[in-house]
Amino acid sequence: MLDESLLDDPDALVRADRRGLLRGAADAGARVRTAARHAAEAGLGDLRPDGRPRAVLIAGSGNAATGVADLLGALAGASAPVVRLDPTGVAHASGALRWALPGWAGPVDLLLIATTDGTEPGLGLLAEQAYRRGCTVVAVAPERSPLTESVDGAHGVLVPMARAPYQEYDESAAAGPGALWALLTPLLVLLDKVGLVTAAPATLQLVADRLDRTAERCGPAIVTYSNPAKTLASELAESLPLIWSEGLGAGPAGRRFAATLAELAGRPALAAELPEALPAHGVLLAGAFAAGADPDDFFRDRVDEPQALRARVVLLRDRPTGGLSAAPAARELALGHDTAISELEPEEGTELEQLAELLAITDFATAYLALASGGHR
Repeated sequence: MLDESLLDDPDALVRADRRGLLRGAADAGARVRTAARHAAEAGLGDLRPDGRPRAVLIAGSGNAATGVADLLGALAGASAPVVRLDPTGVAHASGALRWALPGWAGPVDLLLIATTDGTEPGLGLLAEQAYRRGCTVVAVAPERSPLTESVDGAHGVLVPMARAPYQEYDESAAAGPGALWALLTPLLVLLDKVGLVTAAPATLQLVADRLDRTAERCGPAIVTYSNPAKTLASELAESLPLIWSEGLGAGPAGRRFAATLAELAGRPALAAELPEALPAHGVLLAGAFAAGADPDDFFRDRVDEPQALRARVVLLRDRPTGGLSAAPAARELALGHDTAISELEPEEGTELEQLAELLAITDFATAYLALASGGHR
């Protein structure tokens, strides 16, 4: 059950937040600025590439690296294929994971490595394999991690992962919401230089400012009724979120939201993009997860039974209302099945600014849901 009283008790939230989830979300803007500075110090801003790579390959472990690959793929669009290299292994442990380049990878391709750990031997082996194939290697990883030597040996570039302000680097901090921006920002700088995305220094400053403003709106001191993240967290209590996204960046934002709800809050969620989400999830609105579903005896005693999950639609959009949109059909389908719907739509701005706002609000919502439902224990 969600402890709604905790949501409006800032001091209790801070005490309960042993993993630093709220701090990680609040520090996202500072992470962008620090990561952009690290990218400049590593020389990414001074690159003068001869042309675009044929393909961009991305390797890394964990939800942060998966989110980076998904976001870069969406932002690059048709400029060049962005391929995530899935790890293999007998367990999800740094020593057990292995990555391999596709057979076609060669000198005209770019390998990006993004990791909050840096101790994975498999990533070091991948960098060496890329060097033998002639691929350019760029990595973002914790400073002085074992991966540094492997990237140096591959004549690649390693950008130190930006740490949270005023905190020493540790794995628990890296697993929080700020890790995404620490990994993503240097790679945005790089791909801007090779012409695959638009992420000039001025744009990244706007992104950092948008993250800061969103953190002010969603912070622990802001009461639930005027806090979009706390409101969303309370709406998702005891529900199965069906996250429907529309817009270029909203798809990756929705998938990341579902992944962090599972990992950090222990909550199941399903994500799909409109309009395909309507047939894919429509049956859930009329089945066992429907608002009025109860196949058993209405009169039986339910006092000691856990409350059943009921579907709730979360509509994420990264563009203003109007034009060609499946949002009206989504609302009609949800309301036609008496299913509640939550909507998030960012303020106007650049593509990256809008994406940053969606990511920030959903990161804060995940943190509040984890803390108020006991996920911090």
